[in-house]
Amino acid sequence: MGDNSGTTSSANRPAAVTSADEDLLLKKFFAEVSEVERDNEVNRILSCFKLNAFEYLNLPFDSSVDEVKRQYRKLSLLVHPDKCKHPQSKEAFGALAKAQQLLLDPQEREYLLNQVTAAKDELRSKRKKKLKKDTASKLKSLVDEGKYEQEFERSEEFQQQLKLKVRELLTDQEWRRRKMQMRISEEEGRLKKDEEETKEQWKRKREHEEQWEGTREKRVSSWRDFMKGGKKVKKGELRPPKLKTEDPNKSYVQRPVKRG
Repeated sequence: MGDNSGTTSSANRPAAVTSADEDLLLKKFFAEVSEVERDNEVNRILSCFKLNAFEYLNLPFDSSVDEVKRQYRKLSLLVHPDKCKHPQSKEAFGALAKAQQLLLDPQEREYLLNQVTAAKDELRSKRKKKLKKDTASKLKSLVDEGKYEQEFERSEEFQQQLKLKVRELLTDQEWRRRKMQMRISEEEGRLKKDEEETKEQWKRKREHEEQWEGTREKRVSSWRDFMKGGKKVKKGELRPPKLKTEDPNKSYVQRPVKRG
């Protein structure tokens, strides 16, 4: 018989994990999970930074879409209101669903990853300035040709710094968004008020025109009566004296004027 040490027979190869096997493993896992662990997970979810969907699912920033789906399925079963007795399990379950929805949305995912990239750039720039002052670290960085920095970025220290910096940037962006929304709301309110005032002015103008038109016949009738009979003098009303006009055919005697 030939030597088969260099190859592995198909009978000895591990079978690929199917979806059914995965379901069985999950059920076995959750059967062993205590109520305390479920409660702890609910508390963890509710304490997450609200603007970072990766935190809710407890995933690193470079997680793939498939990893997001798997992690959501695992955690959602863990805190499902039907299986978890925590009073806020429903709220935690909803937070996980929203986090998955955001990370599966290409636009929302890109926005989050852009903030992660910006955070990394800031941290790298800060570290570069720090290395300039630390000669030993600078020399090690140059000798390792970038491996020193790569190792640092994989460290727990850097990941924690990155997490906090992403929170900072997301908070800043959210504050700007809210301020912009506030300004938009104020402008919309001002435009709405101007529109209502304009409508009210047109309404008053139409009412005035309608009233004016409604009294037209009365005004015309009064004018006709005035033109026919002239202005009637009320009883007891004094008339102004009539001005005398000079008649060129009559001779007038000038009264002598007494002089001083």
